[in-house]
Amino acid sequence: MSLTNTSSITVNGHVIPAAAIDAEIQYHPAETRRQAMIKAAETLIIGELLAQKAVEKGLLNDADRTVIEDQPALVDALLDQEVAIPHATDEECRRYFEANTATFTTSPLVEVSHILLAADPKDLEHRAETHALALKIIDQLTRNQASFVEMAKAYSVCPSKEVGGSLGQISNGQTVSEFERQVFASDVGLMPTPVESRYGYHVVLIARKVPGKPLTYDLVKEKIQTYLNDRVQRKAISQYLHRMVSDANIIGFHFDIEASPLVQ
Repeated sequence: MSLTNTSSITVNGHVIPAAAIDAEIQYHPAETRRQAMIKAAETLIIGELLAQKAVEKGLLNDADRTVIEDQPALVDALLDQEVAIPHATDEECRRYFEANTATFTTSPLVEVSHILLAADPKDLEHRAETHALALKIIDQLTRNQASFVEMAKAYSVCPSKEVGGSLGQISNGQTVSEFERQVFASDVGLMPTPVESRYGYHVVLIARKVPGKPLTYDLVKEKIQTYLNDRVQRKAISQYLHRMVSDANIIGFHFDIEASPLVQ
């Protein structure tokens, strides 16, 4: 996609001035100003096309069409009127469930203790020192030169230090994602490398893991139906926007529909 005329863009006879594109750029961070301009232009073009369609359908006064993006309820009303969206049937939901049974389980549980060594992400030198200390602690624990409880009380900055670093049993969502991602994927025992998180480095001991239990279809049916309906809705709206852009007379901008994330 590319801008073919930086002064203005015309959409079905309506002019989008360069000043409007410049004002929109701030909402579209990109590696280069040109990429930001392209994203901004696409957004304004689609907004204008939706506004024109809303005027045509009697949902919007012609004089107000430039503010359609500030009226999400109006956009929703237009799409509800224009886009026919089928809903997932029980049969489709069941097929999805049977094809993804491993996904539908209760959260696994991990009984874990940790020693938190705090380190500011912006202080690279201190962070490197903290990482080295974490490795030293792991080495001492591996060689049974000290107990985990002793090390937790001596080094951890987490309140759990008072109970030997124990966090008890944790499930998904109870701690920060970068910590959980590594801990839940590890085996029982002392983790051989420190776990890095936004707070610093963690020396982690996994005492026990309890796998998640399968959920029945009845318990997840509503969740599956919502997911499938949302997926179909996104596809239907994408196709609708695709048709609008394809049918429009756009001057000053080449809209590469297939590549644009705005209509995907």
